[in-house]
Amino acid sequence: MTLRRGPLTWSDSTRVLAGLVLGLALGMAIAVSGSATGQRLAAAIQPIGTLWVNAIRMTVIPLVVSLLITGVASVADLRAVGQLGRRTLGVFAALLAGSAVVSLAVATTLFTFFPAGMAGRIPLPAGAEDAAREVVGSATSVGVMEWFTTLVPANPIAAAATGNMVSLIVFTVLLALAISRSAPATREPLVRFFSALGEAMLVLVGWVIALAPVAVFALVLPLAAQAGATLVGAVGFYILAFAITCAIVTALFYVVVRAAGGPGFAAFGRAVLPTQLIGISCSSSVASLPAMVQSAEALAVPPRVSGFVLPLAVSVFKPAAPVAWIVGVLFIGEFYGVPVGARSLAIVAAASVFLSFAAPGVPRGAFLLLTPLFTAIGLPAAGIGVLIAVDLVPDMSATVVNVTGDVAAATLVARGEKSEV
Repeated sequence: MTLRRGPLTWSDSTRVLAGLVLGLALGMAIAVSGSATGQRLAAAIQPIGTLWVNAIRMTVIPLVVSLLITGVASVADLRAVGQLGRRTLGVFAALLAGSAVVSLAVATTLFTFFPAGMAGRIPLPAGAEDAAREVVGSATSVGVMEWFTTLVPANPIAAAATGNMVSLIVFTVLLALAISRSAPATREPLVRFFSALGEAMLVLVGWVIALAPVAVFALVLPLAAQAGATLVGAVGFYILAFAITCAIVTALFYVVVRAAGGPGFAAFGRAVLPTQLIGISCSSSVASLPAMVQSAEALAVPPRVSGFVLPLAVSVFKPAAPVAWIVGVLFIGEFYGVPVGARSLAIVAAASVFLSFAAPGVPRGAFLLLTPLFTAIGLPAAGIGVLIAVDLVPDMSATVVNVTGDVAAATLVARGEKSEV
């Protein structure tokens, strides 16, 4: 048996897409029919998808550590590492700003078509009010300085165990820099070890991703069965507006990559499709990292670049934040009947660029940063809970934006590296 460690082929992606579409269609049919038996069957297969996501997640930490150390420690000139870091942060900032501008234009246009007469009396899914009270009651303000003081981990093992990716990356980069400055007798075996570890993890990733068609079906079926009832009325409008805005922001990344001299739309689309399918299925950028590495390989991004950019991107780069915040604010404004003016939207758009990096590493953590913004623009903080309560489907769209933006960022940084050669 030949083991494949390379990216998914087009036929592989087609099978994953078929599993996704079949799961969505069958789940929606169950939701529309209201079949209790169907709901039980959907819930019964969900553990298969959960096991698959766990299998992907178990590869992330060793893959991140091996990629970063191999990429950074193999560079003899530390100034090159600094240049790579500055270029990466510059690309992140530019793509975030582009996402905010496009989201602002698209979302404000879409919400001019919001159903008239729905303000202040929008029906929500069952449990939404409880979720709102719980989130508002438990949420704590997340300050930039508080986030900054957690960058250096007191215990890197604990950071890895708890999934604190930002702190883990800071430690790993510092370790890689120390290795790069070590004597050759120390540096070379360490680089070879982590390079071999990375290769082994990619083989393991290939095994896991081979199961993607079945796992994606098992993940999406119960989600569609649960969420189907929300896809009507004003909540359905919010979800549709969110999805359309995400689709246009995602298309922006294709355009930017092509304009920068990167691969064409079709080539970039083929390479990034497997990552998008996995992202939309598991709603996790971190869990999509192994697939991103394979997408970057298909795009001929040098391992030194992808090994540095992608782990950093899944930790701090959230290009879907402007979409989530702007569309969310417009929807909550309609929900509570509070007009949201151009100044308030500009504040939210700017904050989504400068504050999204500090979002806590918990599910829906970026929404917690909205609490002070809601207060500043006159929206009730309980609206945060409302957004989380209806975020099941939008989170899938947001993950596609994030993972596409991550791969696009790696491609753009690689283009910048080539232009200097």
